[in-house]
Amino acid sequence: MRYLVTGITGQLGYDVVRVLKENGIKDIYAPKSSEFDITDRETVLKKTKEFKPNVIIHCAAYTKVDQAEIDKDLCYKVNVTGTENMVLAAKEIDAKIIYISTDYVFDGEKNGVYEVEDKTNPKSIYGKTKLEGEQLVQTYQKHFIVRISWVFGINGNNFVKTMLKLAETHKELTVVSDQIGSPTYTYDLAKLLFAMSETSKYGTYQATNEGLYSWADFARLILKDTSTKVTDVTTEEYQKIINKKQAPRPKNSSLSKEKLLANGFSKLPSVEDALERYLIELKKEA
Repeated sequence: MRYLVTGITGQLGYDVVRVLKENGIKDIYAPKSSEFDITDRETVLKKTKEFKPNVIIHCAAYTKVDQAEIDKDLCYKVNVTGTENMVLAAKEIDAKIIYISTDYVFDGEKNGVYEVEDKTNPKSIYGKTKLEGEQLVQTYQKHFIVRISWVFGINGNNFVKTMLKLAETHKELTVVSDQIGSPTYTYDLAKLLFAMSETSKYGTYQATNEGLYSWADFARLILKDTSTKVTDVTTEEYQKIINKKQAPRPKNSSLSKEKLLANGFSKLPSVEDALERYLIELKKEA
């Protein structure tokens, strides 16, 4: 099997390549954006045809949620035009495509867990572009869409690293407690994506590590071995503290994973288990 992976410099792309190598995959094309600009259709089609992957795992995306409200055109170009180009490339060579989506396609106002089939209603520019990406991917039969949330991985910045860094100089941290979701360890997710790639069980899925947290609760779990105290605030209060309006975020990002089980895939391990392994890995990297 030959794999093309976009977004190698990001958290997920990095771990996807790592997992592919761990599974003995040798034919991997994981170019940086300077070599493979997903917004440049001619380059995408030419280089994809040359490599002829059996599977495209499309991790590259514009993910700066707040900045996207200002850089609307760039966010659209990367998340919509870029995805359209990747779908066209997959169609031309009859490759499977795995597209990474987000909890931001929902408005977060539902009481209870979001099922795959629930009505989408993104409130942010980022969420709207990722949903448009989903719709483009759905025009091609051989697709997987995997919605994820609250990502953390070894290669890049994330909430876990930010909390640990702040705890070095702060005795108390103020963290939002009225947004609920499930963190996703990119290494665990990458293993699931590889398992999917070996099947033809196409469709839309949702995948996170198991366990529901507020950001404040997740911060407490991260900092449980430190003396730093976490104080709960609402999203509104936090925006006043930082004196900055943020992009709308879903209050409820609880995603159902039942479709994974129904199609013979395993749910990801618990958040506690994932975080424990991740922190050990971070120490090795230090």
